[in-house]
Amino acid sequence: MTSRALTRAALDRRTVDGDPLVTGEAVEVEVRVARLGSRALALLIDIGMQVLLIAVLTVLTLVVTLSLPGDLVDDAFIQTTVVALTIAVFIVYPTAMETLTNGRSVGKKRMGLRVVREDGGPIRLRHALTRTLVGVAIEWPGLLMPLLTWVVSMMTMLFSARGRRIGDLAAGTFVIHERSPAPWGWVPAMPPTLAPWAARLDLSGLDDDLALAARHFLARGRQIRPPHQDRLAYGLATEIAEKIGQVPPTGTPPWLFLAAVLAERRRRAGLQVFASRALTDRIWPGFGRADAGAAPW
Repeated sequence: MTSRALTRAALDRRTVDGDPLVTGEAVEVEVRVARLGSRALALLIDIGMQVLLIAVLTVLTLVVTLSLPGDLVDDAFIQTTVVALTIAVFIVYPTAMETLTNGRSVGKKRMGLRVVREDGGPIRLRHALTRTLVGVAIEWPGLLMPLLTWVVSMMTMLFSARGRRIGDLAAGTFVIHERSPAPWGWVPAMPPTLAPWAARLDLSGLDDDLALAARHFLARGRQIRPPHQDRLAYGLATEIAEKIGQVPPTGTPPWLFLAAVLAERRRRAGLQVFASRALTDRIWPGFGRADAGAAPW
């Protein structure tokens, strides 16, 4: 097995808590399950929005009530108004938000979360309504024994494989992170002592696959325990040295050699992009800009 294959085996993450997530089209996808902490923060934001909505609706109700004849405003009218406000804030609002935004309430959007079906697909009205009704009854605000049901709901989320609350279990949903961590986009900086040496390298033989494996290793190599870490670094450095036909200066650690090669590769790629854009701009001024296709009138 090559060093790049070993790196992938050590760093790849393709399951959800040990179980692969397969969509309805039989495609396996990688997701990050949202746990109690991030979901609690999202809930606090949503509670704030509900409090604000209650305040706005209460003011509007008072304005309308004061404009009505006195004989229309009685105890039955007040009770009906309170029930209507409760339904609007705790049932209609969260259901409509999650349905219209495909599973993202204000709090979830702020925290980068989304509610999805068990197969990873977008939720529908029935899913959002089921989650909301169960939440109102036994989770938040918890009309049935709130203190006890709150504890039960938190315990369910803690011990569920996908962090699912009672409403998720009833609706067949769970919550995921939309903002997946992307350490692969990180590229190391050029070690100053190796910059002149790296500038003379022939990198034409270095393929994207091997470069990506080296970048994976540098981004998350600390998560690999010795001696596997040293073995992977040495193996990748050896493969890259063979590809570019150049060994690093004497005494250069393998990881520093990898960093120099990747930084130089990225620098050259940036120069090529800049030159290509400059040539395009000379041939077709304004091509690719936001206002390039705007009509002159």
